[in-house]
Amino acid sequence: METTSRTTPGAAHLTNSQRAFGKAKLIVAAYGALSAAVMLTVVVRALTGHTVSSFMWGRSGGVLASAAVTHWLTVLAAHGKRWAYVRVRVISVVVPIAIVAVDMIPGALPGWFVAMQVGCALALGATAFVVNGAGLRAAFAK
Repeated sequence: METTSRTTPGAAHLTNSQRAFGKAKLIVAAYGALSAAVMLTVVVRALTGHTVSSFMWGRSGGVLASAAVTHWLTVLAAHGKRWAYVRVRVISVVVPIAIVAVDMIPGALPGWFVAMQVGCALALGATAFVVNGAGLRAAFAK
């Protein structure tokens, strides 16, 4: 008796969703790594006697914390939690805009810090393209 492997539309949809969430988790992990690099750079600069403002400390800590929360939400969304998926969609669009908007305040932050933060914003912004795609939106339709 020969067994054939059949892929039902639901199974294919689930596979595509998991593939998309795999990409999203990878991109969010890159966002976290870049955020950690910003925080590490701030720490090293402070320890070596360079000027580091409290704004830079708070900003790098906040972005690193947002990376941890975004990763947690992405993992929950990948397990089918619609509320987490909705939050990842919003975060992936709003947070990069907020990062860049604050970076544009004249004289508030040094160029190296702005460049690193923009890298974080670009990484998280890339997540928006994955999680707002038609496939995942269909998987979490009301």
